[in-house]
This record gives sequence, structure tokens and C-alpha cells, in this order.
Amino acid sequence: MSFEEKTVNDIISFIKDYFNKNKLKGVVIGISGGKDSAVVAALFTKALGSNNVEGVWMPCNSSKEDYLDAKLLCNKLNINLNEFDLSNIYHEFNHNVKDISLECLGDANINLKPRLRMTSLYYLASIFSKIKNGNYIVAGTSNKSELYVGYFTKGGDNSCDIEILSDLTVTEVIKIGEYLNIPDKIIHKVPNDGLSNKTDEEKMGVTYHDIDLVINNQSSLISKDSKNKIAKLHKNNLHKFRRAKYRKDK
Repeated sequence: MSFEEKTVNDIISFIKDYFNKNKLKGVVIGISGGKDSAVVAALFTKALGSNNVEGVWMPCNSSKEDYLDAKLLCNKLNINLNEFDLSNIYHEFNHNVKDISLECLGDANINLKPRLRMTSLYYLASIFSKIKNGNYIVAGTSNKSELYVGYFTKGGDNSCDIEILSDLTVTEVIKIGEYLNIPDKIIHKVPNDGLSNKTDEEKMGVTYHDIDLVINNQSSLISKDSKNKIAKLHKNNLHKFRRAKYRKDK
């Protein structure tokens, strides 16, 4: 049995087992038009059936190409693609801090979008739970490579109820996507956050290929500069996984 076949079968079993144990009905997934959300949607569709998977397109000054890819995926999987436009809400945030310079709003705006999107997914999961008479939860779409270097927004794309890609590198996600017959234009799309007009790799200053080699203990195959950048990203973003908590003396 190939790595791809075994992994797909294991993930499907994991999903079914979790849903059965917790008496869950369905899942809500943010569909970005990229490979991670595509693979997540395909795996949940196989595990739960298309009627129990709700895709959500959440435009916020988003590209038409990403929408078309999201639509292509959902049509292929025969799942709903619900549109939940966040553009006005996003601009309302900016309107309320109109006296603050755009330069100061840069990172805040970039992180605002994934936080708005995750809030929207939980909002919709609650609605679908009522409409469909069963509990719907929110699926995460982050992969192991992103998580290793902390390439996510706290309170945003890392907030979810279930993760199925968090132990798969980008290289492995692509292999799974190919095995699942995800359209090439989606599975091999150059990854970007859809927020900053830059690719993931441009923002990080390192490639996913090199990150995957580090994760797989093959850092000797990459340059010293790349190795140091990845180590720095990993170390500097560990705080995203930790919450400072005061503990009283016993």
C-alpha cells in the first residue's frame, strides 16, 4: 500500500471515529482556492459524504481566480460553496481607526482577515447545526510546514475543532492531493495568503521545500542561510503555541 493510500484511509478512519464518538453530523470548511483547503474538503467528503460538508468562500478584496478555483473544487466534490462576504466588515474596522496611519495598520489588517474568517466559520457552523439538526464543527486547514515556522495567525487560521493536515508537510499534502485527483491548477498553485499580495515563500524568506527538509531531519541538504532563517522562524513563533498563565503558589 502506498503512502498516499494509507494516509487517506487513516485520515478517513480518524474522521469517522471522531464524529461517531462525539455524535457530530457535519463540518464547515473555509475554501480558499488553494491546496490545503481542497485536500481537507476532499477528505471530509469521503469520510462524511458531500451532504455533510459545507464549504465557505469568504471574500475580502479577494481575487476572482481564487473564487473560480474554489468553485471548481466544490463542483468536483459536489459540496455546497456558501459565500460570506467580509469586505464591508473589514472596511468598517478600518473606518473605526481612520485617524491611524496605513503604515501602522499593515500587520493588523493582514491578521484581521483570518480572524474574521474563523469567526465567520464558527458563526455558520452554529447556523448549520440548527438547520440540519446535528452538530457541525469547524475544520482547520494548516499543514505541518506552516505550523513548524509559525506561519499562521493566532485566533485566526489556527482556531478550529479538528485538524487533519497538521502532521503532513506541504510535500505530503501535494502527494495526497494528487492521489485524490484534486485539479492540478489548485494542488500546484503557488501558495499565498490572499492577504498581502505576496507568496508565502516571499513573506517567509524561505521555501517550503527547505522547511520540509528540516522537518525530516535533512537540513544538511539546504544552505546555511536557509537553515538559520527556518530555525529563527521556528523559535520566534513558539509563543503562538503557548499561553502565558499565572499560577498561584500552593
